[in-house]
Amino acid sequence: MSDAEFRYGLNTSTIMGQKLSLPRQVEVAAAAGFTAIEPWIGDIDAYQRQGGSLSDLKHKIADLGLTVPNAIGFAKWIVDDPAERAGALEAARRDFDLVAQIGGTHMAAAPMGATDRHDMNLNAIAERYRHLLELGAECGVTAMLEFWGHSQTLGRLGEAALVAMQSDHPRACLLADVYHLYKGGSSIHGLRLLSAKAIPVFHFNDYPALPRERITDADRVWPGDGVAPIATILDCLRHTHARPVLSLELFNRGYWEMDPLEAARLGLSKMRKVVEGD
Repeated sequence: MSDAEFRYGLNTSTIMGQKLSLPRQVEVAAAAGFTAIEPWIGDIDAYQRQGGSLSDLKHKIADLGLTVPNAIGFAKWIVDDPAERAGALEAARRDFDLVAQIGGTHMAAAPMGATDRHDMNLNAIAERYRHLLELGAECGVTAMLEFWGHSQTLGRLGEAALVAMQSDHPRACLLADVYHLYKGGSSIHGLRLLSAKAIPVFHFNDYPALPRERITDADRVWPGDGVAPIATILDCLRHTHARPVLSLELFNRGYWEMDPLEAARLGLSKMRKVVEGD
């Protein structure tokens, strides 16, 4: 079954271990056949601090036929402490600007700073998320609410959906992940309750048959090489007519030892096989 509407992206974590420069990461993604790239804020910041031009990088990304549907940042926008949160929002403001300068449209808003908290008020988090959305909108970048399966706060799809809905903001949206759905014990069929536009980017990966309490990010494997219910996830997305960017996000140290272009090409071929049935 062909699904030409799905676009394929490369989250640069997949080739993080090869320690490539950001321009080289862009070149690898394009050469491998991806049409989107998800860089990490730390790499964008390092590139600029080393004298790189974000304007030149934006043109390079576009000239190679890529888009930037998301970037990975870790500002602690969610924390209770007002002073710490204010500092985090200033950091987020700068991160949003970096993303905008390279043509990016979204930035991940993860529960950084709340992973060990189980007593946080989700309605209060919704207000903070709305503030983050307003901040990002000032430069045309949308904060995409991410849930982490290992986190005691925003560890499940349902919790993230509640926060996004209660934020009462037209830009509210979610960043989902095959691995984190399993790690946090989320209901896969909960995806059917979301609109077609609710998840602009979906982190794509697989995992071996390990218990939730033992599995880690480093255990992720190529799509199709594990036991994740990828077919069911894709069915849920098709049910709502959702066509997010499927972005390959892995932290597998074995893959980090591969030639980066070879790894990226292999990853894309694995993605296409499970999605399109090739």
